[in-house]
Amino acid sequence: MIIFMIDYLSKILIMGTMIANGSAPIRVLPFMNFYYVHNTGAAFSFLSTEGGWQQGLFALIAVIACGFLSYKMRQASIIQTAHNIGCAFIIGGALGNLFDRVQYGVVVDFLDFHYKNHHFAIFNLADVAIFCGVLLYLFSSRKKVS
Repeated sequence: MIIFMIDYLSKILIMGTMIANGSAPIRVLPFMNFYYVHNTGAAFSFLSTEGGWQQGLFALIAVIACGFLSYKMRQASIIQTAHNIGCAFIIGGALGNLFDRVQYGVVVDFLDFHYKNHHFAIFNLADVAIFCGVLLYLFSSRKKVS
């Protein structure tokens, strides 16, 4: 719930202060801007030009992933900290982007990392949480070599 709320509040702040695809980027760091865009696709704008059917697919994937990870968390021991935190980060991020799809019909992205004129994909805090959660989940799932 904390991840979801942080993501939600960051998007409300961006939507209240910038115009999607219209505001000039706000320089935050030499390598990072805030630049508000609407993303109809998934990671790296995957399937963003498909006309709308993909929104339902991505919403379904988010619901299934949240259900599966909730089940995995219930099955895990309380001492499996990295596993549980990883699942919680993924769920929080997935719910953040799912909320956007349901509420706005798009995902609100605004983190623009760049090097000189080379820009990486624009993303949001939910995406960061999902990425970090996947790393933690994979790290916690590796088998120990005897």
